[in-house]
Amino acid sequence: MLQATDKYQDIRDAVRTLCVQFPAEYFRKLDQERAYPEAFVNALTEAGWLAALIPQEYGGAGLGLAEASVIMEEINRSGANAGACHGQMYNMGTLLRHGSAAQKQRYLPKIASGELRLQSMGVTEPTTGTDTTKIKTTAVRKGDRYVVNGQKVWISRIQHSDLMILLARTTPLVDVKKKSEGMSIFIVDLRQAIGKGLSVRPIANMVNHETNELFFDNLEIPAENLIGEEGQGFKYILDGLNAERVLIAAECIGDGYWFIDKVTKYANERVVFGRPIGQNQGVQFPIARAYINVEAANLMRFKACELFDAHRPCGAEANMAKLLAADASWEAANVCLQYHGGFGFAAEYDVERKFRETRLYQVAPISTNLILSYIAEHVLALPRSF
Repeated sequence: MLQATDKYQDIRDAVRTLCVQFPAEYFRKLDQERAYPEAFVNALTEAGWLAALIPQEYGGAGLGLAEASVIMEEINRSGANAGACHGQMYNMGTLLRHGSAAQKQRYLPKIASGELRLQSMGVTEPTTGTDTTKIKTTAVRKGDRYVVNGQKVWISRIQHSDLMILLARTTPLVDVKKKSEGMSIFIVDLRQAIGKGLSVRPIANMVNHETNELFFDNLEIPAENLIGEEGQGFKYILDGLNAERVLIAAECIGDGYWFIDKVTKYANERVVFGRPIGQNQGVQFPIARAYINVEAANLMRFKACELFDAHRPCGAEANMAKLLAADASWEAANVCLQYHGGFGFAAEYDVERKFRETRLYQVAPISTNLILSYIAEHVLALPRSF
């Protein structure tokens, strides 16, 4: 089941053609081995898809968020998982929007070509979670360097990245007027940092998603690696979250369509008591409702993209797109697993793998409850709940 041709069909066709070269068996084997899809990511990089949002002057495609979101959607719809590489697409946004001319010229062309991978962003900490203003990792200026101490958690793709965007507190919380002040953004060269003040501990988890706990012990970062103004890092991070929300929404939509395609085909073929199970309304209705909800989330995704690409405020739309898409993909996942019965739990059908993968987006990169709190406060003008 494919959607009708749309204005992004050329992108869809090209990404699908690439993804066909990496069949389900490829990702099934990687999942069993807890390995990284190096060949797949290299193919995406060489084709220029992960440089979609980098301006042409730096060697990227200079596309909008709508086009970038279609790329992410098609990767997941093919049965792959863009979580292995989506950081390469959007993490560079902080550098692009707030970096100096010298920093952009130094890094962006190599990120666009894939010579450098900027796939990691160090924000979350064990004791603060999404209460980002309370982070405890510090960066203290000493001459021409900053010295970093602290801890981060759930930091993905460290082993497959050359650079990392790092948020650290440069002014103690007690010394700032607003709790959102006093944090700064740095670009960290992981090749120089690991083993020289930065240690990495992988976290085994339910998805084949490489993620880690980081420990900073007097890690020295050149002062020239500060992005933008010291103390404005929280604002810079927020500035890039809308794109991340929308791209994750697109991945969930891709997952949703994958589950609907999979279960629809199975329900037509699986015969029990002399009739296809898809003939039963008890099977039809949940599948139809899941499809309707994926379609609705898809519309909100493109509304958010339209606003973002027009440089208009889109925080509410980006968050709503992420929530609707994550909910829709999870609903579709449950329907798909349910009607495959025991076969849904068999690795060879790929349902259980995709089921685990899409479940993540109820929690990350922002939980659905926090999105509800955001909408309640900033759209409906209800009292702040925390």
